[in-house]
Order: sequence, then C-alpha cells, then structure tokens
Amino acid sequence: MPKITAVFCDVGGVLLTNGSDRGERARLAEKFGLDGDDFEGRHQMLSAAFDAGELDLDEYLDCTIFYRPRGFQKQDVRDFMYSQSEALPGSLALMARLAQAQRVFLAALNNESRELNLYRIEKFGLRNYFSVFFSSCYLGVAKPRPQIYRMALDISQRQPEECVFIDDRPLNLESARSLGLRTIQFLNAGQLEDDLRSLGIKF
Repeated sequence: MPKITAVFCDVGGVLLTNGSDRGERARLAEKFGLDGDDFEGRHQMLSAAFDAGELDLDEYLDCTIFYRPRGFQKQDVRDFMYSQSEALPGSLALMARLAQAQRVFLAALNNESRELNLYRIEKFGLRNYFSVFFSSCYLGVAKPRPQIYRMALDISQRQPEECVFIDDRPLNLESARSLGLRTIQFLNAGQLEDDLRSLGIKF
C-alpha cells in the first residue's frame, strides 16, 4: 500500500461545527421570527450557487430573508450566522500536532460559502494547519461531486492512493473512495487519531 503523503480534511463536522447546516438555519429562523419553511425553501433553491461562490452573502440574504422589509438588519443576521461556528472537542489540537510534525501535506476540502469560509479560516487560525483550501466557493464545485476531488488531486499533484480524505458524511466519503482516495469517517478526535496512525501517519 502506498505511503500517505497528503491529508485532505473537511472543516464543518470535523474541526468545527457546521456553520450553516439545517440545525443552524432552524435556529436562525427562530431567532429572527422567520417562516421556517419559506426560509428553508428559498435556501434550498440557492444553496448550490451560494456554496459555489456564485452568490455573495448579501445576495443570498436578499433572496432568502430581505426580499421584504424586516425589523432587523443584515448585520444582525451575519453576526448570528458567524456565532454558530465553534471548535469541536480536540479536533484543532489534533490538527495542530499533525501540522507541526510536517510529515504530510495538509489541505482543507470543504463546502462553504465565501464569507463564512473566510470568517472561519481567520477566527480559528486554520492557515496554521492547512497549506491550501480546496473550498467549494473557490473551486466552483461542491462535494460530493467527483470533480472537486479531482481538482484537489490535480492542483496538489498527488495520486489518489497516496491521499486520505476525512469527512463526517458517508456520501462525501463514497465519492472520494470511488476515485481511489483512502477515507476516514470522523466520529471524534480520538478515533481520528487512531485511524490516521493506522494508516502509518506519524505525529
């Protein structure tokens, strides 16, 4: 089995909470007194374009919330959205140790809108761990589509069999595995460390 030289890691659900998943959207709707079904329906119609960087946050909010007058401001919504991001127990510390060991190339591979992605990179110091960010908002394609994994492989000039991809969602892992990447489904930081070490990664 080829030696692992690169680790591609999801962000939301592995290192941090999901910044704008269904649960976070439900809390947003409750916080601002929105019609939850209307907001979710509008989100679903725009989510692919939003994650692919085709819409900025202002445009997204105009279409999902501020299509009519509200008793609150866009900045209130932005602040609430950003506040939903929290570090998962042990994950960032594990990634720091992996980065400090300098044994493998580390890259983020995640689905995220542009403004939220940048906020999370800066807020949690993710540049300290990752050399590059293969984010859907930069590449214009999102997981689980195979193209995003191919782009990560092409840009990093790696062969699939020398890479491992970490994600919490089975469908995203299945797509990566179909291209020949090795995969780890994240459950918690302790399990992730054990699985990385079982692949021969030392840190």
